[in-house]
Amino acid sequence: MGGGQMKRRGLMLVLSSPSGAGKTTLSRLLLESDPAIQMSVSATTRKPRAGEIEGRDYYFIDGTEFERRAKANEFLEHANVFDHRYGTPKKAVEDILASGKDVLFDIDWQGTQQLKQQARDDVVSVFVLPPSHDELERRLRARAQDEEDVVQRRMAKAADEISHWAEYDYIIINDDVGAAQMQLETILAAERLKRGRQLGISTFVGELTRKS
Repeated sequence: MGGGQMKRRGLMLVLSSPSGAGKTTLSRLLLESDPAIQMSVSATTRKPRAGEIEGRDYYFIDGTEFERRAKANEFLEHANVFDHRYGTPKKAVEDILASGKDVLFDIDWQGTQQLKQQARDDVVSVFVLPPSHDELERRLRARAQDEEDVVQRRMAKAADEISHWAEYDYIIINDDVGAAQMQLETILAAERLKRGRQLGISTFVGELTRKS
């Protein structure tokens, strides 16, 4: 078995950011460019929106079923967001990891903490920052024609989210999306090469050093 074909255990790549930092765009670009990573599909108690497909966008379940799964520890992380519940199904993620693929998560700092508690060795966390306070405000204003108080609330929420930056393994400042995408791909490539993720490496090295 050559080193280039070394089997490996997949990793969990978490991408978090305040609204307006470009996380959604970076996630889409990574998924389009790298077939070895899949987006985590969350379960939710909210109703499907137009165009959303069961199993692709979300797993849609009712509150009773969500509570049952949460009590049975079937979620890697779960949270309440705007009166609805969201959770990451554990088995689906574990199946992807066992196949040697990676899983991409779009979750906040609280979900990231829960994920690390469940599977610290498999988690690689990346926080995406805007290039400046002024640029973040410009992006939030451009996103929606909201009242000034709404914009200020979003800025305050972004400041709270940014305050958790030091809890992440890597930081990307998204000034140029092309450069940010390259940085994200570099992080992923390096993490995939870590010794502990390369299954069978001990046997491989043993074969290299075996006496004839």
